Amino acid sequence: MFIAILGIIILVAGVVLQRSPQPGSHFAGTIKVVGIIVVALGLAFSSVKQIEPGKVGVQVLFGKVQNDVLESGLHFINPVVEVTTFSIQTENYTMSAKDSEGAVQGDDAIRVLSSDGLEVTIDLSVLYRLNPFKAPFILQNIGVDYENKIVRPVTRTAIRDNAVSYQAVDLYSTKRQEFQSKINQAITAAFAKNGLEVQSILVRNISLPASVKASIESKINAEQDAQKMQFVLQKERQEADRKRVEAQGIADYQKILSTGLSDKQLQYEAIKAQKEIALSPNTKVIIIGSGKGNPIMLSDKN
Repeated sequence: MFIAILGIIILVAGVVLQRSPQPGSHFAGTIKVVGIIVVALGLAFSSVKQIEPGKVGVQVLFGKVQNDVLESGLHFINPVVEVTTFSIQTENYTMSAKDSEGAVQGDDAIRVLSSDGLEVTIDLSVLYRLNPFKAPFILQNIGVDYENKIVRPVTRTAIRDNAVSYQAVDLYSTKRQEFQSKINQAITAAFAKNGLEVQSILVRNISLPASVKASIESKINAEQDAQKMQFVLQKERQEADRKRVEAQGIADYQKILSTGLSDKQLQYEAIKAQKEIALSPNTKVIIIGSGKGNPIMLSDKN
């Protein structure tokens, strides 16, 4: 539009110069032609608007926001219309205690009070996008700075409102997923009223006070020691059972020997042993004793 306005100025200058008695008035016709050409070019450029991929355009005519949304591509529009573009791609708004991670420089983590009165520090990322059909509403009612007007305050408020229902230790451990689900619901509902769509809420980190951390670590160590002791006791019980079974087996064996072997059976076993010795190549002389005693055997070979 600036080019068209410049052309109008050139055209007016040509008309004024034509009416002037100055010597250069004979150039007035040329100046008017240049002015007309510049105006035509300015109107032509102003009538064509290209919307980049991942964006939409909202038209404003003399301060009135138009409801028609310009999608990505080339459009022919009213040359006097102003077009404001909005990104409809996924945006990441992070609030973190680390300087280089958050959207705001410095420590931007969210500090909340739990139900037991302890201060908990939460790092959070919100993945969201602008609803393209709500772009005119956003421009009319919120403006282009919707991150600071909607995303940031709504997210921080939802976290604080829900954190007061949980104890600090529960937020850190067993109720973390439940807490994330509740703030997701709250933020999604609030964003939808303002033309934004939540894609994901990521609770990146929950930090507890140092005293609470020490108590949790002490409890974990105690539980690990107790589990280790249970393992040792179980192993000792198994070893005691093994020894008991072994002793019972030995006792049963001795009982069988003491009650089941007769003198004749013992004599038979002795004769078998003597026979094996007699057949051995190392045996030289065998002297058999008399009576019920076992014989004495002598050999000159090893």
